[in-house]
Amino acid sequence: MASGENDLWKAPAVHPISREQVQAISDQLRLECSAEDVDSYTESIAGVLKSYQRINEMVEPALPVKYPRTPGYRPQPEENLLNAWYYRCDIKGAATGKLAGKKVGIKDNTAVAGVPMMNGSKIMEGYVPEFDATVVTRILDEGGQIVGKTACVNMCLGGAGFNNALAPVLNPVKKDHVPGGSSSGSGALLAAGEIDLATGGDQGGSIRIPACWCGVVGLKPTFGLVPYTGCVPIDMTLDHCGPMARTVRDCALFLEVLAGYDDGNDPRQPPNIQVPEYSNMLTETLEGKRIALLREGFEICEKDVADMVKTAAHKLEQKGAVVTEISLPGHKDGFRISSAIGIEGFYQTVMAGSGKSHRGLERQYFPSMLDHLGQACSNRSRDFSDVARMYLIAGHYLKMSYHGRFYAKAQNLGRSLKKMYDDALMDHDVIIMPTLPSKHPRFPRQTALSRAKRIALLRGITPNTSPFNVTGHPSLSISVGKSEGLPVGMQITGKLFDDLTVLQVAHVYESMRGETA
Repeated sequence: MASGENDLWKAPAVHPISREQVQAISDQLRLECSAEDVDSYTESIAGVLKSYQRINEMVEPALPVKYPRTPGYRPQPEENLLNAWYYRCDIKGAATGKLAGKKVGIKDNTAVAGVPMMNGSKIMEGYVPEFDATVVTRILDEGGQIVGKTACVNMCLGGAGFNNALAPVLNPVKKDHVPGGSSSGSGALLAAGEIDLATGGDQGGSIRIPACWCGVVGLKPTFGLVPYTGCVPIDMTLDHCGPMARTVRDCALFLEVLAGYDDGNDPRQPPNIQVPEYSNMLTETLEGKRIALLREGFEICEKDVADMVKTAAHKLEQKGAVVTEISLPGHKDGFRISSAIGIEGFYQTVMAGSGKSHRGLERQYFPSMLDHLGQACSNRSRDFSDVARMYLIAGHYLKMSYHGRFYAKAQNLGRSLKKMYDDALMDHDVIIMPTLPSKHPRFPRQTALSRAKRIALLRGITPNTSPFNVTGHPSLSISVGKSEGLPVGMQITGKLFDDLTVLQVAHVYESMRGETA
């Protein structure tokens, strides 16, 4: 067979573009191409597309899959009483390590090779990644045992935590109350004692919200400290992955494992990340530590929530901390800034980018995820949740009508917001406020609320959490007890890459509360 004849037997990686398609695209983009233009562009593009055959044949670098496993199974109702598992599996890591003997749940926005991944949504249902996210490899390398994928809310959009596509996750504290989201299953399973550790994802509070309402510990680390490689994005500037646990010490230990530079795979990360042994540096005193209570963070809260958090913060004075009140009026606009970034960012990343950030940076990409998500967005868009549809419609409108102007302005305002907190943290070690403005509500009946009110309930609880997704500051939620039988959370926020101090303050409070492991 003559050289080049093998090409006749190759299925094309990209089908040739037709003259009619070129004309339609010209009309859509208002390029006003003449018939002659259309002919010439059709010919030129045909030549360009030939190179995609070679791209298709080349072997790309991939994340490692180091430990054997089976696909696992969908748990039956009798072993999934909280609806908090999406999939069960049993993947054993190294024989020894920091997490030896620990059972770990992986939020279902994070890839585990060979195990189905749904991201809480019918849009992703049926996708099975062939790679392990970086945090999964790190957990297994340190001896952790991955026992399943924890259910999350639909496309990770919805802080109240009742909109998983299969079934709502129940709160083990009170099963007729919402668990918080989007890391709903992680929070519920920890509170129920079914796992020791869990990963969470956080773009507006999605680690801290379920930690608060389920009464466990959840840390949104400093932006970039933990690699997001292999997790489904919402917006590259808001995405965080972090640890959840029942105690601060376990949370600190888990952070040691998850944190660190990922060899350039995640452009969210600076290359010079230092990871101390957080769990061995927890202290029993706060002598000389300066704690600021943020007035604006308390003013929006139910009175019992605000009073409990203030009492807990002032209790730290017994361990040497100096507690004062500060005012940062700009805090009230943090949610609006976060929302402007999140709505347009979600549209650009998920619908326009099929899970690929619209910010073209060097990173590890995942073609199988992009292909699955892109096809689903084209063919199954009716399966998007109410919140996702609202984001997509609003994001498309803002992008097409205002050409990214408000996304760009919100990013610029985010820098001012970051400076405001940085300036306050020059004089204080941490800032404290309630994690959430209210105790968790009962599940709404589907017919009791209009769609607009359901969406508001899912989105409207993050005025204290979402600003720190914009600014990147480490922020942890720890329970300060219960009011009317419902957990109340205290949020502790610190300097960038000073996650240690945040953990130390939380550990001292937990020690005083008498609930350390």
